[in-house]
Amino acid sequence: MSTSPQSELIDRLRDLLAGEPSTREVSMFGGRSFMVNDKMVVSARKPGDLLVRVPAERHDELLARPGAEEAEMGAGRTMGPGWISVSAAHLDTEAALSEWLDVALAHNRAR
Repeated sequence: MSTSPQSELIDRLRDLLAGEPSTREVSMFGGRSFMVNDKMVVSARKPGDLLVRVPAERHDELLARPGAEEAEMGAGRTMGPGWISVSAAHLDTEAALSEWLDVALAHNRAR
């Protein structure tokens, strides 16, 4: 039995967040969201892509990374600065996933 891209991403995120205090998972934004200190950090979405909460002032810089695009909440409705979607194809290594998670965690700690 094979697992879905979303399930695989959820397992990878659980492993990477295992050492974080005050972590919990909730269903929101059409996926499984990971909260740290009661603030959303990332969300694993059904096709295996990742919704990432980033500093609004770094939005344009981070959008230039491979696989990054404006996050949408429904077709054509962008979520605005501070929300980026990263395609599953660009999260294929632990290093790639960790880079995005590190940006999100740094933003989480600064808020």
